[in-house]
Amino acid sequence: MQSDQLRKAITCFSVCLQKQKWSIKLYMLPFRAIAGHHVLKPFASVGSLEADLSSQENHAPGTSVPNNIQRFKMSFDQTSYPLDDMSDFEKQLQELFGEVKRIIMKGNKSDAIDLLKANYESVKEQMNAGTKGIEEAALLDIIALGYMAVGDLKFVGSLLAMLTEVVESLKDNEPFLDSVLVHMGRKNSIYLITPLLGMAKVLGAIGRSTKEVETYHRAIAILELNKGAESEDLVVALFGLGNILLKEGRTTNVETHFVRILNLYKKLYGENDGRVGMAMCSLAHVECAKGNPDEAIQLYENALQVIKDSNHVALDDSIMEKMRIDLAESLYVVGRGKEGRKMLEECLLITEKYKGKEHPSSVTHLLNLATSYSRSKNIVEAERLLRTSLEIMRKTVGPDDQSITFPMLHLAVTLYNLKRDEEAEQLALEVLHIREKAFGKDSLPVGEALDCLVSIQTRLGKDDGELLELLKRIDCCIAIAWTGLCAYFGSIGLLYCHCKSNSNTPPKS
Repeated sequence: MQSDQLRKAITCFSVCLQKQKWSIKLYMLPFRAIAGHHVLKPFASVGSLEADLSSQENHAPGTSVPNNIQRFKMSFDQTSYPLDDMSDFEKQLQELFGEVKRIIMKGNKSDAIDLLKANYESVKEQMNAGTKGIEEAALLDIIALGYMAVGDLKFVGSLLAMLTEVVESLKDNEPFLDSVLVHMGRKNSIYLITPLLGMAKVLGAIGRSTKEVETYHRAIAILELNKGAESEDLVVALFGLGNILLKEGRTTNVETHFVRILNLYKKLYGENDGRVGMAMCSLAHVECAKGNPDEAIQLYENALQVIKDSNHVALDDSIMEKMRIDLAESLYVVGRGKEGRKMLEECLLITEKYKGKEHPSSVTHLLNLATSYSRSKNIVEAERLLRTSLEIMRKTVGPDDQSITFPMLHLAVTLYNLKRDEEAEQLALEVLHIREKAFGKDSLPVGEALDCLVSIQTRLGKDDGELLELLKRIDCCIAIAWTGLCAYFGSIGLLYCHCKSNSNTPPKS
């Protein structure tokens, strides 16, 4: 492999399990950054490999390792490794798993999967060669936990089957690393936390929210038992539990979980740490859900100030952007429209500063500002902003791309309010044609465009028969969308529809 290819590699993580005749070295190199994945499983020379943090020593023959790549190396010699030292082996396996979790926390799930695949390929090769010992079982277990942490359960079943095969082939006198093989461990093992959190995410994705809440509670109980009630490790589970309760509108008890996170961060890092600001933001969401916009505004403002002062997150980060938009919405709710518009203008200025004045991401802020000016009856300024956003979209995407229809339809409505009906009609027709092609003639986005078109053409005095046909199409779009929603929610057990086979209409209000 050429060194310039290796420079694209991310942190290298090596696990060496050495026996009398062979050893495995597993390198964390993204599949997309290398020409072939054979480099992921080179063999080291037979002999003693000492644990180190060198980025250049003991690397695979035929490969070059640049200075900027860290390598974590672990050795295990079955012939000389004392039973009393098993905890060292467990610790190094935990380091491997910790690296996977660290990558996931940074949002690089694809890199985490690359690392897991690399380890799997190496273990599989040794197993195919007839080597099936406790070391392979331990690594398979860690890999399975890694996939659960990522949220990819498709591969976990086959990994557990391989793990069972290895464990069943072990001799009775071989040491079982119960704390590593967590599937065989005690019910309150700390190693159960990651699979429990992974299960909770999957349960939430398939609509089993009650079971999801129970799983989060179990994870929290295990963490409190093992780490104490004030451990930072509780944050992920508390955050997940709070979010699902908030999503379901169960606001009675949800606040306590986010307050607990806030207090944990304050105690560990001080009141001016950026993590405290992030926790305040979560509490602001709760206050919004409870119908307390004034409290939410205060929390949002404090959170933004803390995060900004601590440089915890960049000004142009999507998290900060969403926080500012949420604050603007809350300000509008309490009638502080000017302050809300100022916040939206700040979003636009930051985007233009860091990404350029005609960057596609500025379109969202232009649309929000246009809506703000429309609310305050400044329709002329709203039109200017909408035309700017439409111009940016036309330069960015093709003329038939469905994303262009959002500013276009907004502009049609604005022109209608300015009583420029002919121009508004042309834009509405263009939106209709693009959406029919993109979504289908009976889709809900088409129904939205038809609704706008009917309003415009009614004022233009179009034929009543033509308008009636358009209204029938709108009704059809809504009916089909409702039927689809019934089928979806019914399939996941959230809704039971008493719909006859010949009924395609939503219930009357």
